[in-house]
Amino acid sequence: MPVFRWGRSILFTPLSRLFDLGRLLRFAAVGLLNTALGYTVILAGLSLGHGDVLSNAIGYAAGLVLGFVLNSRWTFSDAKRLDAGTVLRYLLGFAVSYGANLLIVLTALSWGVTANPLVHLVGIVVYSVLFYLASAHFVFRPAETMDRTEHLN
Repeated sequence: MPVFRWGRSILFTPLSRLFDLGRLLRFAAVGLLNTALGYTVILAGLSLGHGDVLSNAIGYAAGLVLGFVLNSRWTFSDAKRLDAGTVLRYLLGFAVSYGANLLIVLTALSWGVTANPLVHLVGIVVYSVLFYLASAHFVFRPAETMDRTEHLN
């Protein structure tokens, strides 16, 4: 079974290649739509009394499908193909990025900070940077990169 070596490649990639400007701008545009949708759902959940964790989870879930469709078709349209492996990598990248976001929210809760919209904004920034890196270098790698390296199917 092929082994994906994402860790080494990203560690030794120049910063200018980690953050391709065109892709970064498209990812940011999709991110603005995702953020608007997700944050609106989070605030609605908080106002309905669903609590921080459930509101946060529902907000992120609401943007997950939108983000996949827009990023796969526009932001990273040069990716080789969309298949079950792409969906799996997307979900894994999301899980890691969302886990970092949730860690921020849970840390704030442990400090006694509850229902604070600013905590969620900090989480969104961390989530966005991590998810861009995962999307660009793990989920939707360009076709020529996928042809040269082993990847997760």
